[in-house]
Amino acid sequence: MASDALLQAEGLCTFYGTSQALFDVSLRIPSRGGVAILGRNGAGKTTLLKTLAGDLRPVRGKVSFDGRDATQMPTERRVRLGLGHVPQEQAVFAGLTVRENLLLGAMGDRSGHDRTDEMVALFPRLGQRMSQRAGTLSGGERKMLAISRALLCKPHLLMLDEPTEGVWHGVVDEITERLVKLSETIAIVLVEQHVKMALSVAKHCYVMDRGHVALEGPTEQVRDDPELVRLLAP
Repeated sequence: MASDALLQAEGLCTFYGTSQALFDVSLRIPSRGGVAILGRNGAGKTTLLKTLAGDLRPVRGKVSFDGRDATQMPTERRVRLGLGHVPQEQAVFAGLTVRENLLLGAMGDRSGHDRTDEMVALFPRLGQRMSQRAGTLSGGERKMLAISRALLCKPHLLMLDEPTEGVWHGVVDEITERLVKLSETIAIVLVEQHVKMALSVAKHCYVMDRGHVALEGPTEQVRDDPELVRLLAP
């Protein structure tokens, strides 16, 4: 990958509870384009995203973001520097309306501009749900809302954990199209069980196994590697 990484992790070792979940994980994220992180359940993908976001602190290793040492940096400061994170669960406020969720997301944009119309243009379904409570949305609509909330902070890097989980296949296509378009201008890191979708967004892939990076390279290379099937097998 290019040497001008927006985010770089070196030798990360992280515990999840009392168990070590990451073992000397290193990766590089360029300033734009998609990167997929694949692997079986329990491979360490979510722990990796939480470590990069600052929700978990590594016991060893280093995280650099936009040229700064972010290893011990609070999550809030990473967000201000341009790191967006859409977790797998609890990514929206269920008791608030779609509009209220978007307004909360917009508070992270210091320019004070109202960019909710941009989010509606990105995901038109949200425009039809503005007064609806987020907890009553479909799975796909909640994912769209969570992505939109994160984008309102104008991130340079957007990390998404399972954005198509529990989403109808027709909506998967819609989310995929939007992420491909977004990856032309910002960096996208995608943890996803829907391998075909992830590979269509990403230009580079990391495949994890038991807390290690077991396979890594350009998407075309990883897609054709026989080892991929073994690493993703249940």
